[in-house]
Amino acid sequence: MLDWALCAVILAAALPFRPWLPLRHGPLVHPWLGAMVLLPLLWCTDRLLPSGMTMHVSSACLMTLMFGWPLAMWSLVPVAFLAGWFGHGQLPPLGEVASHLAWLGLVPGTLGLLIGLAVRRLLPNHIFVFILGRAFMASIAAVVLTGALAWLAGRKPEVFSTLEWMLGYTLVAWGEGFSTGMLIAIFVAFKPEWVLTYSDERYLPRRPNRQDA
Repeated sequence: MLDWALCAVILAAALPFRPWLPLRHGPLVHPWLGAMVLLPLLWCTDRLLPSGMTMHVSSACLMTLMFGWPLAMWSLVPVAFLAGWFGHGQLPPLGEVASHLAWLGLVPGTLGLLIGLAVRRLLPNHIFVFILGRAFMASIAAVVLTGALAWLAGRKPEVFSTLEWMLGYTLVAWGEGFSTGMLIAIFVAFKPEWVLTYSDERYLPRRPNRQDA
């Protein structure tokens, strides 16, 4: 019930922000469709592991930066169902879908948003702060905190010790941070219109012109 409650609270909180609005921005449509195709294939790979622990990146923080938090959260709902379908070859158990949706997607994505907002408020508006702070470090911190919250919620399998559980999440967190930071850096350089949370006006320092000198 905790997993369902987390999903319901986060999705309900995102709904008033009208998650569908970013898709009216034409350049976001194709990357969003690409994410909806690729992420279910990525998420279903954890069923190949016998440990009961997800040992791959979820891209929830990347989705939040690219498409905004409301659209990212609601987009992860079909991703979780499709990943379960691909992994089982049939309709997956709903409890398993809720667990994956909450702890692999909604919780780290929401924590990534909150940490990223703190970075934006406390640090200067600079492109390197956006890439290293919001994309890289915030993603790492979000996944590590997700692991700690999952442990507190009793999601740790008995085959793992607490140290092993947190070590696993820390390793995954670095993978999440590197992949998110690398892709955001590429998109900011070549396709800034694909990153809804980025703007040149906010993060690129203004060059003084001759009249200002």
